[in-house]
Amino acid sequence: MEDERSFSDICGGPLTLQRRSYSPYCREFCLSCPRLSLRSLTAVTCTVWLVAYGLFTLCENSMILSAAIFITLLGLLGYLHFVKIDQETLLIIDSLGIQMTSSYASGKESTTFIEMGKVKDVVINEAIYMQKVIYYLCILLKDPVEPHRISQVVPVFQSAKPRLDCLIEVYRSCQEILAHQKATATHP
Repeated sequence: MEDERSFSDICGGPLTLQRRSYSPYCREFCLSCPRLSLRSLTAVTCTVWLVAYGLFTLCENSMILSAAIFITLLGLLGYLHFVKIDQETLLIIDSLGIQMTSSYASGKESTTFIEMGKVKDVVINEAIYMQKVIYYLCILLKDPVEPHRISQVVPVFQSAKPRLDCLIEVYRSCQEILAHQKATATHP
């Protein structure tokens, strides 16, 4: 079953949440951001090249134009490959674990997997960000030495920064799966 809903991020930008249910205890949440705008890309490129042309006119040094083109291209490639994340995915499987994947605009993907035995809980936490209180979903990991303690907090959907209404939907589904996993772990 697939379900798609529209939400917004903390700045009011559009986000799309796709929820796929493969079984009652295996769900995937895919949060998509808008793709890179051709208008903003063109505006930044033209601005850099016009400034470079102005400096070229003053200095009459062609290295300025070459450097501007080179820096613009390197900056764009770096931004697409390391910064701009188009899609973040959270896959939670009852008996296996939680997988988080970030897909960059260049096509690069970064994946993190957490075994279910290491997961203590999934919670919605709050933080202060740019003079605002924001909410974020995070996974609490058990301390290997003392299982009642938390060893690490792993934030989910770091790039998209969805609002609370979106987080609540993902949180409820995660809690259903975690509750089932805890019930089957104590009563095999």
